[in-house]
Amino acid sequence: MSEPQHMVDALVRTRRSGLAAKAALGGLALVVGLAAKALKDTSSREPTGGRSAAAEPAGTTPFDHIEVGEDEARIMLRAMVAATLADGLVDAGERKRLDDALAAAGIGVDGRRWLEAELADPADADGIAERVTNPEQAARIYAAARLAIDPDTLQERKFLKDLAEALDVPDKATRRLEAELAA
Repeated sequence: MSEPQHMVDALVRTRRSGLAAKAALGGLALVVGLAAKALKDTSSREPTGGRSAAAEPAGTTPFDHIEVGEDEARIMLRAMVAATLADGLVDAGERKRLDDALAAAGIGVDGRRWLEAELADPADADGIAERVTNPEQAARIYAAARLAIDPDTLQERKFLKDLAEALDVPDKATRRLEAELAA
């Protein structure tokens, strides 16, 4: 697993919510699973890779074998950092969670430098969305950003709304994700 993948995994695992605590397969698996569930039946588009739904073995989805690559993990991290900074600051609790995640993931100096640079100049929703190539990836990026925060401020909720719009994540999918996180 690359540093960005470890960082995303560790950040998701540091969530105190019951859902993240149940992520026995890891934080990345939780992001992928939540995104897949949120997108289910929201689009009539064919799954990525040109496979039809009929070609999938019974009981599987096109998301079951998704591996989040380093580039996608980096986009997830950018979205998670931007979501964390949406209200204009990283409070002590958020900073502790970031530091704990870096320590848990064994992130080295280069990874810490990258994160500090991202914290100093976070991406905006459009900048995050420009590198996303398909609806499934968009849903995973959105799910990662949503898992990064408890949207308790107007600015955080606006950022998530702007991100969903920039990524073209259907409203139905964002509502499903919220329902899963509230469960």
